[in-house]
Amino acid sequence: MAMRTVLTATMIALLTGTALAEDDCNLPMATWQPREAVRAMAEARGWRLQRIKIDDGCYEIHALDANGQRFEAKIDPATLQIIEIEHEREHGHR
Repeated sequence: MAMRTVLTATMIALLTGTALAEDDCNLPMATWQPREAVRAMAEARGWRLQRIKIDDGCYEIHALDANGQRFEAKIDPATLQIIEIEHEREHGHR
């Protein structure tokens, strides 16, 4: 019975880890677009870029949208496609 519990716990840990890693960008740096391309993409969308950083192997930008609302976006570094956007609510909470 203890072996079944260990196997179940191991499977849950593996599946959870896989799910959490899905929003990571595991691409070789040679395939990445430069930061200036990220800046140009943001400006083309009407965003006012405040910060570009790297998080989990992806570009992460902090910006204001056309309505002045703050948000963070996770960007694929090779294609510059948006992976995720989180808008901040009042007082800096998401």
